[in-house]
Amino acid sequence: MSEASARDPVIRLADLCGAVQRQVSSLGAFTPVSAAEVPEPFRDLLDHHSHMTVVMERHHRGAVGLRVLAEVDDAVGRYAREILLVSPDGRVVQFGIVRIDLTAVDDHTAARIRAGAEPLGRILLAAGVLCVVGDVALFEIVPGTHLQPLIGVGRTFGRVANIALDGRPAVELLEVVAGV
Repeated sequence: MSEASARDPVIRLADLCGAVQRQVSSLGAFTPVSAAEVPEPFRDLLDHHSHMTVVMERHHRGAVGLRVLAEVDDAVGRYAREILLVSPDGRVVQFGIVRIDLTAVDDHTAARIRAGAEPLGRILLAAGVLCVVGDVALFEIVPGTHLQPLIGVGRTFGRVANIALDGRPAVELLEVVAGV
């Protein structure tokens, strides 16, 4: 992938969907938007350089849980999964796809990530890994046949972002806000 296309949010989105064998069209119609075009509370939930786990827990006033819907593990360090985050009362609050180079973390942290028992942000923070969230691009989303039943909304917003771990590019994310 060229440097220019690597920064194009639509190409990044398609690449992430491919990591879990998902077509973008099954997720929905994604339109790139500026932060100014994103209404609250979506802007507050998406337009930042923090872990979504932390932001969602603050917004929903409690720890969010994780449900892994699909995962792909090449056993040499490239791991991807499709997930839902759920609020303390069990409501789905976020859909996501994450791809991570597990060679960027220690074996214990990699095992915790693969276990799928807790959100990635919580694991990385507990491991003391320096995380820098960057290349955030926002989307307006009309959910499609796969995404709509999972998040139950007619229109929402999301983002693609990257995270450098201890200075090394290692994580790519799609994060879609559900119940607000």
